[in-house]
This record gives sequence, C-alpha cells and structure tokens, in this order.
Amino acid sequence: MCSDEDFAISGPTHMMVEAGGASSPTEMIEIDWDNKEHRRCITACLVKGTYVLESDQTKGRKGPEALAPAWWESFHFRQIEVLESRSKKFGTRKWFIHGAIFKYVCPHGELRRHPSAPSYIVAFRGTMPGDPTFFGDMHQNIRIVLNKQHCGSRFRDSRKRVRELFLQDPISRGTGNVIWLAGHSLGASLALDVGRYMMSEKGCDLPAFLFNPPHVSLAPAADMLCLDGETKWGLYGTSYRVKDALGKTLFKPQMKHMENLFGKLSPWVPELYVHNRDLICKGFIDYFEQWQQLQKRLPDAARSAATLAYRDLLHLSAMSGFGNKKERLHLLPSARLWKNSTSHSYFEAHELRQWWQPGLLLSSNLYSWP
Repeated sequence: MCSDEDFAISGPTHMMVEAGGASSPTEMIEIDWDNKEHRRCITACLVKGTYVLESDQTKGRKGPEALAPAWWESFHFRQIEVLESRSKKFGTRKWFIHGAIFKYVCPHGELRRHPSAPSYIVAFRGTMPGDPTFFGDMHQNIRIVLNKQHCGSRFRDSRKRVRELFLQDPISRGTGNVIWLAGHSLGASLALDVGRYMMSEKGCDLPAFLFNPPHVSLAPAADMLCLDGETKWGLYGTSYRVKDALGKTLFKPQMKHMENLFGKLSPWVPELYVHNRDLICKGFIDYFEQWQQLQKRLPDAARSAATLAYRDLLHLSAMSGFGNKKERLHLLPSARLWKNSTSHSYFEAHELRQWWQPGLLLSSNLYSWP
C-alpha cells in the first residue's frame, strides 16, 4: 500500500477525530464552512482524491481495497462522475481519469446544507509521473507553455461538463457558490480555464481553489540572477513601457478587447495558493506584485501592461494577424493570492500535500481590477 495515498496516514490529521480504514471514511471534527483553513484543506483533499482515483484504476484497486473514496467521503461528499480524457498513443488503456465531480451530502442530523458549503466540487488532478497517463499529461503541459491548452479536448470537455452541471441544477443558476472548482498544477490550469469561461461567457462567478497553478514567466530566471529590487524593477519597468507602446499602436484593437474582457472577469476572484519557492507557479507572485508596483510608479502604463503578454502578441502576429479577437485569455485581472513561506525544498514547494497541513506561514493579498 502506498502510504501517501492512504487518507488515514497522509490526510489532514489535525482535522481527524478517529482514523478509519484505508478505504473507509475517517471521523472528522465538525467542519466550519466559513473557516478559510477548512475550505482550503477540504478542497485540496478532494483534488488528492482525483489523483488516487487514477492510481486505483491503474493498480486495479477496487471495492474495500480502493484508497480514493476516503479522501472525499470523510468530508461528506459522494463521487457522482469521473472526468476522463483519451490518450491515443501510449499504453493499452485509452481513457484516463483527470478529474471528478463530487456532491455534498449533508451528514446525519443536518436538515439542510450549510449556506457556505458547496453543493458540488469539480476537482482536477495534475501530472502523474510514473503513471500511464504521464505522457498525456505532459502533452497538456506543453500546450500550457504554448498557450494552446484551450483548444485541447481535456479543457474543452471540462468546460462543457461544468456548463451542463450549472444548467441542470436550478439552485446553481441562482448563485455560483453552489459549484466550486479546484485543481492542482495542471489541474489548476484546467479549473482556471473553466472558471474564466463560466465568468466571461455565462456571467457565473464560481469559487475556485487553485493550488500551485502554472504560470509561464521569466520570474524564476530573474530570481536566479539575484538582482536587487531596483535593478529588477528597472527591467520590468522597461518591459511595461514597451507593452504600453505596443498596446497604443500596433495592438490597439487587441488591447481594447482585452480591457473589455478584463472588465467581464474582474468580479471573479479565484483563490490562488502558491509557494514562494515553487518555480512553476512563481510567475503568479511576480505578476501580481509587479502589477501593484506598476500601478504606483507607472499608472498610465498599468492597464496596457496588465492585459498584454508577449507570447500572446507573438502568437497573434504569427498565426492570426494583428487585432484578432478569438484568443483566450491566460492572465487574471483579479485574485486572492495566498503565499506559503513555510520552509520547503523546491520539490516540496510544488506538492499538493502542503495545502492540508496545519501551521502554514501563509499571507494573503487581494488584487483587483482596475
């Protein structure tokens, strides 16, 4: 048995009253759905459950041997659907689990759902090294680097399924709080894409819990150069001025379109959980903190610099021509950024398990547009 997949061993022990068996629910303390730590721990555990679902399938663990159910049943959730993606090239299996939909079931003694609790959580896992799905996951990661993930079937099907879930539940149409999105690493990119789509296209504000979301950025390289604050700002300031000039000339239609899109997305405030030593998601820390500096030092350039990214501009120039409006946004206008400064190695800084641990050195900042 893999101990890191066993909820009773590797789960949030500070929330446990009494551990159950490997596949059975664990008795937990009373959940406070207004407690931000409880919300973080629970959503992270459900994301972990999607990893273990795929692992159970690969290793043939079924029934009482399955390890995945304890990761959600311990919090009174029931799995109602798995989300699968197809791999055409590697291994004998054609379909792999990349996510799942969980429905909250009120515990005994509760007549109705707590108003701050979700009805559903849609959770997405990240890359699984050593699993047959690894090559398919890496293909998706490459798409993210190229900013082409939005047209892939995994992303497209996830948007479609969440939209259907939203439409089929009458309560959901009244408030977005009923459906939560959650994901880790690659899965955080999936949840981010779905949340942006639901906000920009449907006007639905779905709470999102994004753990270690990838962000393609030169921030890690800049940090490795050990530049002081003013030197680093000088580099960024020059870059922002260039983007501001491009946005007001060659890419003026693009900038206007992106500003309108930012306006639509600005009410949506996903929860981003990042570690300051995680090279994969460090770009988000840099993006929001530098944007804050930009608003203070170069307010006239702030709007252009925040909405335009060089890789988007290069892609538009090469593939679609100037001013094309069919691209999908990968930047964020608003977010609550939770930064973990707890001492970890670079590898541990990207692990999901940190987010259900107690005693984290967490700081948070709310960033909003404009």
